Amino acid sequence: MFTGIIEAIGEIKRVEQQQGDVRLTVATKSLGLDDAQLGDSIAVNGVCLTAIVLSKGQFVADVSNETLSATTMDSIKAGSKVNLECALQAQTRLGGHMVSGHVDGVGKVLERKADARSVRFTFAMPSELARYVAQKGSICIDGISLTVNTVDDASFSVNIVPHTLEMTTLGDRKVGDAVNLEVDVIARYLERLMMGSSQAGPATDYKELLGESGFIK
Repeated sequence: MFTGIIEAIGEIKRVEQQQGDVRLTVATKSLGLDDAQLGDSIAVNGVCLTAIVLSKGQFVADVSNETLSATTMDSIKAGSKVNLECALQAQTRLGGHMVSGHVDGVGKVLERKADARSVRFTFAMPSELARYVAQKGSICIDGISLTVNTVDDASFSVNIVPHTLEMTTLGDRKVGDAVNLEVDVIARYLERLMMGSSQAGPATDYKELLGESGFIK
């Protein structure tokens, strides 16, 4: 698990094709790995990867075909800047929200505009994720825990303060760029609980379901 508070901006040093999938070498820059061990999880642009090699200032991780198909990892290349966060520890301050590192979909920057000293971004999102995104709720973008300002069926906006622009890769994001999206894990589990024993898929009549569950009359 992660918090969505980025610890460092790293850089992809090497992308190696490995019999159909990919192995990455990531320079960690200012991210400390002194207490890291082989097998530890490290979030790279919000994607939970397992460190299979650790050395001074870098680590190596394999990226499966599933991850390549579901995230922006399929377009990553040597020299790409990436957001890095080590897995949280029990004594870590939870400054963001609970982030799993399991990306739900890929979004796209629709608009970037100045808002006083901040920048307001609008992102397109896959339609199947819209029901999990709520105004003033949490969302993870490229591993960054952010608060949703506005939301509709196809897009949402966030306000990025100067510190976040400086300390993450969002400062470099432009219209048309793809980003990894992870919705709030609580929303996913709440929906599954409301489905009960149904295995057919998400419930479609939420008003009826809420009534049956005693939430509305």
